[in-house]
Amino acid sequence: MAAVQNVGIVGAGAAGLAAAILLADAGIRVEVLEKADAPQTLGSGITLQGNALRVLRQLGVWDQVEAKGYAFSTLGLRAPDPAGTVLAVLEDIRTGGDDLPATMGMYRPDLTAILRERAEQAGARISYGRTVTSITDDDGSVTVGTTDGGTATYDLLIGADGLHSAVRKAIGIDVEPHPTGMGIWRAFVERPAEVVRTDLTYGGPCFIAGYCPTGPDTIYAYLVEKAQERKHEDGPRIMAELAAAYGGPWNEIRANLDHSARINYTWFTTHLVNGPWNRGRTVIIGDAAHSCPPTVAQGAAMALEDAAVLAELLIKADDVTETLFKEFSDRRLDRATAVVNASAQLGQWMLDGVRDADVPGLMHGLSVMLKEPA
Repeated sequence: MAAVQNVGIVGAGAAGLAAAILLADAGIRVEVLEKADAPQTLGSGITLQGNALRVLRQLGVWDQVEAKGYAFSTLGLRAPDPAGTVLAVLEDIRTGGDDLPATMGMYRPDLTAILRERAEQAGARISYGRTVTSITDDDGSVTVGTTDGGTATYDLLIGADGLHSAVRKAIGIDVEPHPTGMGIWRAFVERPAEVVRTDLTYGGPCFIAGYCPTGPDTIYAYLVEKAQERKHEDGPRIMAELAAAYGGPWNEIRANLDHSARINYTWFTTHLVNGPWNRGRTVIIGDAAHSCPPTVAQGAAMALEDAAVLAELLIKADDVTETLFKEFSDRRLDRATAVVNASAQLGQWMLDGVRDADVPGLMHGLSVMLKEPA
């Protein structure tokens, strides 16, 4: 018998839904508490590396993800010149195994919708409009209070509620995300025919100019600059000005910014809970436990891996013990730390203008590690 029979999960994002699927498939009662009033339909693109695809296949949604997304296994590097000169096209390490693409780009709400439908089919219940206000642990169960005045009691509570996790705060972990010094403009636009993979341009008016195809007709394009106060409504103008230095597909992307793009601006942040991710029978995973700049595109992969490892341990164990949580920490903390540190290091090298940084060495070492199952 599994260690738990009744699990609460806070947050209906990738980490929470992945955990819900695996636990519900094992016959465990699962309720997902989501603070939004309804399923979210807005968002930009997401880059899923091979190790994320490996977990999505484990969840039984690979066929749907493959049909909705855009797969590729190379990375292009372009010069910051008016022609957008291609400097190199590199084979990416397939971190999910040789039978999966190296990378998949897709529309983030499509991924969430696929996972949500699969979780509900598995028997998980998703309750909307439920924001956590209190958590009480009595050693044998966890009782959660929510803003609607309701309470619910579970054998275990999983906090998968993102960067500014209410669960993390409620259980007394005072780590918070902090800015790294970079900001990113993202635009969801039509796909130029020339865009068949991610291409990155380093230099020019931005630290990075890049894009990722997300489907047959769409991409998300991004420009990384020094973090500053920006207004979303200025996005089309500012992105067009910054992108003017970049050629190739950027000419078509720039032309589409005004009439069709969904644009947002955020600062890069990072944090890591460097120690046990549980307090009693409450445990945090995904962005609640760790986050990093998207410089190595591993945020979703780390969240999905967290969910898969935690579910595996809960299903095979006989009871919820500190030994279980120690095994979870032993399998996840070093791996997540390596990703957080590498992501932050790449950004810092750019901020500091380091010209001789060993970026290929850092990326290769990280990819080799990530190819090993979590």
